[in-house]
Formats: sequence, structure tokens, C-alpha cells
Amino acid sequence: MTQENTQAQDGPGSDRTGRDLDAEHTRPPGATDAEIEAAGAISEALEKVERARGHLYSFHQLIGAADLGFGDGADQLAASGHAELAERLREELIGLNVLAGRWTFQVVEDFDDTYWTTARELDRAVRDEVAGGRRHVFEAEMKQRRRTHGRPGHEATPEDL
Repeated sequence: MTQENTQAQDGPGSDRTGRDLDAEHTRPPGATDAEIEAAGAISEALEKVERARGHLYSFHQLIGAADLGFGDGADQLAASGHAELAERLREELIGLNVLAGRWTFQVVEDFDDTYWTTARELDRAVRDEVAGGRRHVFEAEMKQRRRTHGRPGHEATPEDL
């Protein structure tokens, strides 16, 4: 028997070892190891995109706060007799685009509207086609293989507590 068809013999609700999985994370009938691994790889890549998006939003907020801080510093310089230096900050740096023609909110919006949206749509398409729309099937099966069955803290689901 090949690894690919072991699931069919074990039946729905179990991983390749026949152990119980919750329905939300059960491999759909006929799904091969290669398909589940591919869906897992796509899901992991999307998680990295989500992390990158978080960093992009951090960048957006940090640059915005820095711009306000430069404004405060310019005001303080002007108040302490350094009007020319304050004016230079206001003209050259405060409000400066971070990329050609763009403030950070525009970078975030472009990222969200293109790369992030496309990555999410394709992750969903892969899940729908090869994993029956289920998320984290690969990880759920790995959990079943790695946990110590019957040991406290190693339950398959919260319902098993």
C-alpha cells in the first residue's frame, strides 16, 4: 500500500496512523501526501506574507511617528534660535515621500491591493482544491504523529481535556 492511499483505508477523521483528528483538520478522502504537503507549504508561505505585512504596518506607523517627531524637533529648534535649521527640516524632510510619489499609507494600500490579496486568494484556491477547504491539515497530522497520546498536555483537541 502506498502512502498516498493510506488515508483512504484509515477513513475520514484520522491521520495515516488511524488516530482521531477533529473534522476541521481531517484530510479529505483521496488527498495525497504530496497535495497535503503542497497545501502546507503554501499556507506557511502565506504566514510569512502575513508577518511581512505586519512589519510593513509597523514601518508605516514608525515613519509616521518619526515625521511627527521631526516636526516637534523643528519647532524646538526654531524656538531656541535655529530658525534656518528648523526650516531646512520642514522643507527637506518633514512630509517627504518614502518612495517616489508615495507616503507609507500608499505603500501599505498598494501591497494590500496586489501582493497580499493575490497570495490570500491563491492560498484559498489551493486549500479548496487539494484539502477540501480545510486549513492546517499538514500541521494537524504532524501534531498527531508527534504528540504523546494519553499524556496530559498532549490532547488532540480542547474537547479531549
